[in-house]
Amino acid sequence: MTSEPTTIGMRIDAVIASLESLPHSNPEILYASLIGASLMFSFLVINSGGSSMALLTDGGDADSLNKPKKISKAKPMALSSDEPQPKWHILRLTNYIVTFGFLLSVLKFASNATTYLDDSTSLLQFLIIWSFSLCYFFGFFGISFVELDELECEPQNHQHQMIRKPMPAKESAAPPVKVVKMHPPASSAPVCTDPTSFKKPSSSIPTNIKELSNSEIASLVVQDKVKDHQLEKLLDPHRAVEVRRLKVDLQLDSLGRGGALAELPHKHDLDYKRVLGANCEIVVGYIPIPVGMAGPITLNGESIYIPMATTEGCLVASTNRGCKAITQGSGAVSSILRDGITRAPCVRLPSAKEASDVFLWIERPENFKKLKEVFESTTSFGKLIEARPSVAGKNVYIRLRCFAGDAMGMNMISKGSLAVIECLRQVFPNISLVALSGNMCTDKKAAAINWIEGRGKSVVIEATIPKNVVRSTLKTSVPAIVEANVNKNLIGSAMAGVVGGFNAHASNNVTAVFLATGQDPAQNVESANCITLMEETQEGDLWISCTMPSIEVGTVGGGTGLPAQAACLKAIGVKGGGENPGDNAKQLAHVVAAATMAGELSLMAALASNSLVAAHMAHNRKPASK
Repeated sequence: MTSEPTTIGMRIDAVIASLESLPHSNPEILYASLIGASLMFSFLVINSGGSSMALLTDGGDADSLNKPKKISKAKPMALSSDEPQPKWHILRLTNYIVTFGFLLSVLKFASNATTYLDDSTSLLQFLIIWSFSLCYFFGFFGISFVELDELECEPQNHQHQMIRKPMPAKESAAPPVKVVKMHPPASSAPVCTDPTSFKKPSSSIPTNIKELSNSEIASLVVQDKVKDHQLEKLLDPHRAVEVRRLKVDLQLDSLGRGGALAELPHKHDLDYKRVLGANCEIVVGYIPIPVGMAGPITLNGESIYIPMATTEGCLVASTNRGCKAITQGSGAVSSILRDGITRAPCVRLPSAKEASDVFLWIERPENFKKLKEVFESTTSFGKLIEARPSVAGKNVYIRLRCFAGDAMGMNMISKGSLAVIECLRQVFPNISLVALSGNMCTDKKAAAINWIEGRGKSVVIEATIPKNVVRSTLKTSVPAIVEANVNKNLIGSAMAGVVGGFNAHASNNVTAVFLATGQDPAQNVESANCITLMEETQEGDLWISCTMPSIEVGTVGGGTGLPAQAACLKAIGVKGGGENPGDNAKQLAHVVAAATMAGELSLMAALASNSLVAAHMAHNRKPASK
């Protein structure tokens, strides 16, 4: 007699019956034990550290995380956490292990299902594994992700925060731990873009604030008990500047740049001896331009404050908001693609044929070596990188590109260019110099060659801004700002036929930093070449980049030697020559690009939310005189 085939249902009934026949046990207790064990395991793992939301218990407000602690040098500081943190990586690893084990068991069962269905012991093992896995999936899978999502929705990026406490005296002999100085995002509300700046000062401000000393008020600002942008309202404008200088000096001091603003005048006259023979002739006075300090901004893993000289209201405040959003996000990451200042002498030959002979002679590598040798004989730091000729009839334009160290390099390359012409005259006696600059450099003019080939420092900078920061700090949404950028900066600029102007207002920030740091402001024409790109990431965050192929800056020579401008360079940390030739000038180029990206981000947010005009009308108009 043939037996009936065994079905899965029959096997499950047999397993349940075998469980019930086990001595001193029943299935309900077994399943309850499995669930209880899972609960206990997850409870122990999760509670091995404090709740992540304990970060918000100080004052019950997420904003309290941004409040900078009072800077003190009395005791050494050590990194610590007020509460132990959950070990989310353990739960994430457990998720992977359980998922892998479950899938492996399913594949093993499917590979020989008939045999396992006929074997009650094997089937029981599979059911136990699957029961445990399902209990874990329904009860605990994803816990490590849920809490991280909670953190992502907070308006601050906690990875940039430093929670510090004094070390006990008995540990003072221990070797010091090197700590990277990372400042939290700017806590002051940007007055031109944040609706909260329309509000009157908080009632928590001391009523006798005018009776306090400047140092005491500066301490309140550092502790965020008084907002930076409220100082002019609470004090007279002159005293507000003095208090703010104390506050900024405290912040710079923590970065090892204390006293940087000592030579930045705020009430004394210009030292005309420093101007004589260097900066200006027939001097009758000077034009004071206000200098604001935007930041901090996290740039290549370092906290940076950006001095900006401008008379345009709201520019520094708007840039400050951009710095805050970038620091709350990934921070700015900047790279130098090319580094070389250019000069293009124009020479003329008797015929086009002779002009072409000069062109072909320069193109030969062995001849370039000769030009390089004579060029570098005129300078200690300059290095000739390239000589690229172009012919127009009898004219030859020789675009020379030179590494200039920490100098902007125009004088250096001009001197070397004369030596190159003399070298060519030895080979081509009929050559004549028409102009040391033939306008293919191209200096202080809009030109496609700078946009394509670059001039000075070619920089690309990027950052990722979490979507919650776009909402809370920039007051707009990621899709809205991306759409505005495409239609304005890309399509609109293309319709206008611009060269290098695919941006919102790059020249604003470039010029402000140039004026503050002693650069040639006329070179903002090519230095502000910029294309601003924005995209929405797969996670819904905002990615932004600025590509600037021709930033022309230096930290020695020209206006960088004047006391006020040198003070601003010192505040950035790039005064004078770098440890390696060119390091300081490259860092200044990074800072210019960071200021530009911060300004682009904030202005595009204002345009996307249609708050630009209202902000300027509210904050950029002086009250009518009575």
